[in-house]
Amino acid sequence: MNEKFSSAWTKMLDKLETWFDNIVLNFPNFIIAFVVFLIVLLISKNINKVTLRFLDKSKLQRSMKNLISKLISAIIILLGLFFVLGILNLSKTLNTILAGAGVLGLAVGLALQGALANFYSGIVLSYVNFVKFGDWVESNGFEGEIIDIDLRSVTLRQVDNNLVYIPNKMVVDSPIKNYSTTSQSRVILGCGVHYDSDLNLVKELVVNTIFKEFEAVTNKQDVLFLYKEFADSSINFETRFWIDSTSALEVAKAKSEAIIAIKAVFDANDINIPFPIRTLDFPEGFLNTGSQNPGISTNP
Repeated sequence: MNEKFSSAWTKMLDKLETWFDNIVLNFPNFIIAFVVFLIVLLISKNINKVTLRFLDKSKLQRSMKNLISKLISAIIILLGLFFVLGILNLSKTLNTILAGAGVLGLAVGLALQGALANFYSGIVLSYVNFVKFGDWVESNGFEGEIIDIDLRSVTLRQVDNNLVYIPNKMVVDSPIKNYSTTSQSRVILGCGVHYDSDLNLVKELVVNTIFKEFEAVTNKQDVLFLYKEFADSSINFETRFWIDSTSALEVAKAKSEAIIAIKAVFDANDINIPFPIRTLDFPEGFLNTGSQNPGISTNP
């Protein structure tokens, strides 16, 4: 038993001695590999800056510029890593890594389908021109200004200054409304007036009010006024006009200003905006019958 233990101990010492000899012999390679890797990192960082400066002269979006520069930087680091493995005489290890990369890539691809879909969608969004930084958009039930597009999500700043992060795949697969693609937006405002109102006067007052309140409306003919229906307690109308705006927030503000102005001119001209009224018809003798019931009072 002691002989076996002594033999095993001797073999372990020989193995440790061999490792120590290899470390000493390859120590210069370690130093060179470390220096080379530091140089590669420095080159990658400088290449990233140079690439961004070069791409700033192009018409690509900022997100696309950042993506290209990061990919170039990552490729340089990867090549530097292979070069370092060669310096360390780890060519067999390098071959093993390359052989296993295919299997690992397949496994990662299956496990990260959603993340890869967002990655691809982020590249698509970075390339298209109709979705860019500073645009006011509406997508997937959220509305706001685009402040960032990365490889995972689109970041919107809403009216209340809260941030919404929408996965890129959802933005690509869903309809998106961009208010910033045109210099004008249409304001659509609905209202109703009492049945006793002079409809021609109502139309004239609304058109004149919109024309006076909004500088973008340069002609009364630009204000579209339409009566829509005979409702339960009102005759409903809709008015439409254009304003200079690239934001849904400006449209909401214009609608609010129009409501205030129209309500004021209606009050000045004794035009009522009715609210729903319910009329109850009691059969003849109902009140007299109710007076005999202690649960019903007919007193005013």
